[in-house]
Amino acid sequence: MTKIGTSEHTYKQFDAELEAIRTQVLQMGGLVESQIQRAVEALVTGNKELMEQVVADDHRVNALEVAIDEDCSQIIARRQPAAIDLRMIMAVVKTITDLERSGDEAEKIARMAKLIYETDRLHMPRFSEIRHVADIAIGMLREALDAFARLDVATAMDVIKRDAQVDEEFRAILRQLITFMMEDPRTISISLEILFIAKAIERIGDHAKNMAEYVVYLVKGKDVRHVAIEEIERETMNQ
Repeated sequence: MTKIGTSEHTYKQFDAELEAIRTQVLQMGGLVESQIQRAVEALVTGNKELMEQVVADDHRVNALEVAIDEDCSQIIARRQPAAIDLRMIMAVVKTITDLERSGDEAEKIARMAKLIYETDRLHMPRFSEIRHVADIAIGMLREALDAFARLDVATAMDVIKRDAQVDEEFRAILRQLITFMMEDPRTISISLEILFIAKAIERIGDHAKNMAEYVVYLVKGKDVRHVAIEEIERETMNQ
């Protein structure tokens, strides 16, 4: 009887540890989402104090990644998880990597915004297209985290599909910037800076897609990276 009781206690402890890590991931995700929103807001409004805040807060994202990664290493060493528990740990490690890189992209947007506003410009762009694509990418990140929290494959699939929209929006911005630069060489400098920002947002969409793919892996046990959308849908429906 003692052995059974001890075993049940151990399982409950393990479940509690996994749940604590899941909570930390969502906390990190919330911070990264806030960083991206503030970076875009700073860009659109020219709020230099907000730009500085985003850059200064990047260390908080990095610290969370290190802490969660250490917790995962400790669980693997102590518990030797298998099956879905091991997939959970692996999904967490991969997810926090993409979150940390998304945080880096937010910092990059803030730094480029500072550069834009510190230089005298004849005309400041409206950034409406940037805000639009950023809203899509932030929505993808939020839904990928929601899919992770609820182990929701359907929501994860929606995120994966939406990555194509972000890519198309980025290409449209690129075409527009090329036109500006060809028509007026004086716009080359700021056009390149805006291009770096647009690329950062496109990368955030890529990271959100990656996170959604980890949810599919976690729930279905299938690695769907570098797999066509149609094949992923077949895999998820067949199980």
